[in-house]
Amino acid sequence: MNQILLEVVPRDVPTLLSDVHYVKNNFSQISGINIPDLLRFETRSWVAATTIQSIFPNVIPHLRAIDFDIDHCDYLIEFLQKNNLSSVVVIKGDPPTDMSRKVYPTTSVKLIKKLKKEMSSLKVYAAVDQYRGSIKDEFDYIEMKIDVGADGFLTQPFFDLRLIDIFTEKLRGKKVYIGISPVITEKSQSYWESRNRAYFPSNFNLSMDWNVQFAKDVIRYCSDSDFNMYLMPIKIDLDVYLSGIFKS
Repeated sequence: MNQILLEVVPRDVPTLLSDVHYVKNNFSQISGINIPDLLRFETRSWVAATTIQSIFPNVIPHLRAIDFDIDHCDYLIEFLQKNNLSSVVVIKGDPPTDMSRKVYPTTSVKLIKKLKKEMSSLKVYAAVDQYRGSIKDEFDYIEMKIDVGADGFLTQPFFDLRLIDIFTEKLRGKKVYIGISPVITEKSQSYWESRNRAYFPSNFNLSMDWNVQFAKDVIRYCSDSDFNMYLMPIKIDLDVYLSGIFKS
């Protein structure tokens, strides 16, 4: 059966635990959790992951490559080993807006290579950003990540099945989680278009019904094409969204 992950933001540990327990108890279709690493919150993703792995053993924390000195990141590897975390996803990471935290010239490729060298059993996923630049450049970047040992990929959220089909041609045979995120306000759509250069099809609309139906369409596509997926709900009623997808 194809896996469906839910992305849960670690605002604080009690809220994280509450959200995860709620999902576990109400939506058996969700098979795992991925946790972004957001600098505005105190709890780092890999620490948050340890608090929920007894609830969802399939938990994938995000690691921001620029946060780690590639020659002095033994503490991270030791933490992952000590806490038996089995999977991570490596992203490049955006610099802090106020530069209050130190960053390093560590690329995703370098960190993936380091983690696989030190922990061969660790599942290291890489990111696919289909909006970053040209399709060819992104495909070349995917190949670089495969060459250093990436075990699979998590994509940026898609809003168009046709674009999913283009990118999955390159990813067939790999373990891939296709991302989707409901967008129900003009502000949210503007953010995706201006910040991430996301593409919305002409038939897109901001209704919950459209977003729920798109999620169902992607679930069907992933099932037919042997891909996995993850849901990234942001500032919406989680019960309404998930119930619409799985219970209607």
